[in-house]
Amino acid sequence: MPSSNTNESLIKNTSYKVVLPFYIYAALALLVACTLLAISSDVFTQHYFHPKTLAITHTMALGWATMMILGAGHQLMPVLIERRLFSNGLAYLSFIFAATGIPLLVYAFYTFNMNWPAQYGAIFINSAILCYLVNFAISLSKSKLENVHAVFAFTATLWLLLTTLVGLLLVYNFTLNILSEGSLHYLSLHAHMGIIGWLLLMVIGVGSRLLPMFLISKYNQPILLWYIYALINFGLLFFVINQIFLHQIVLYLVPVATILLALILFARYCLAAYRQRIRRQIDEQVKISLFSVLLMSVPLISFIIAIRELFNGKQDTKHVLLYGFSIFFGWITAIIFGMTFKTLPFIIWNKVYSFKAGMGKTPNPKELFSSKIFTAMVITYFAGFILFSAGIYLMEVIVLQLAALLLVATAILYNWNVFVLVFHKHRKE
Repeated sequence: MPSSNTNESLIKNTSYKVVLPFYIYAALALLVACTLLAISSDVFTQHYFHPKTLAITHTMALGWATMMILGAGHQLMPVLIERRLFSNGLAYLSFIFAATGIPLLVYAFYTFNMNWPAQYGAIFINSAILCYLVNFAISLSKSKLENVHAVFAFTATLWLLLTTLVGLLLVYNFTLNILSEGSLHYLSLHAHMGIIGWLLLMVIGVGSRLLPMFLISKYNQPILLWYIYALINFGLLFFVINQIFLHQIVLYLVPVATILLALILFARYCLAAYRQRIRRQIDEQVKISLFSVLLMSVPLISFIIAIRELFNGKQDTKHVLLYGFSIFFGWITAIIFGMTFKTLPFIIWNKVYSFKAGMGKTPNPKELFSSKIFTAMVITYFAGFILFSAGIYLMEVIVLQLAALLLVATAILYNWNVFVLVFHKHRKE
């Protein structure tokens, strides 16, 4: 029977009924994204502003990453602020709005119908984010605890709302021409507000709390995290100002430098937490989450190469595609794989066995899913990711198709294990 502080923290007080729909939806979205990747692999040899590429990207960014983070966020928010979630009702609304809006938007991109499907989808998604933000803000305002992790997460949510609002404007701009330039002109702004402001800030804020917890590490350095927070936000704000007002290619080096420094400091933070861990044996889930920190280097290198090509007056489609793929199918997917099978087993254990705590022997949370399926998933995932990255670089459709099939297999194995957990029933030991 689990009795560690880790278990007690992760099952704080948010009902599993709130959290599980997000996890299930995200798992299915990953399968949809990988399937779309398999049947549309050839688009990754073309320009990145392609309807099918946009559909796959938004399935991964919204259906996979954002839905997973929103679900985990409702569970972890009370841990960060040491206060109950303000409203389960707002959490349900957030799920309903997002679950309705995402397929509408993905369908709109896939068919490139920028009329009502895209418009309604964008409105629903913004409504979902607003519900989550209000829930977080009120919960945080009622908490007496202020810590850097909560500030990271709340600021990330603000950036997410700005990202989706810009996305809403871009959708309407296709038909109403409400902006001074075409939607493609603002694509980089929209993308990086989401990637840096939402995903990077959230991952670092929550990851810097969870990794020491899972490692049972005594390391705690909030000052270092505040430096990271300042560097990322300064870099992103500078990028936004340059994109909207200055339009100077050379100035892109400023946000690249500040965010690179922030990533180096975060890697140092993770390394220190690892070295000062009490638990010497590290499970596979934490290993893949730690490895995801190294995977951050792939999109960073691709971005730097793309910027260098801009300096030479060239548009480097290949490295832009690799940049986006390595973010959503690399760094983000790897950390979600690891964190899913660290957090979800505790949620299911609490749902099924909490009433028996202290009354007898119960299985350990890590026994609620299959380690063999998890290992097979990791193998197919890394093989598929490496091969698809090579296919983008070489512009070889056959390589891309083979890699995409491996990623479909990965998504099937991931869903299999998630549903093994979700449908777990009480069993006698």
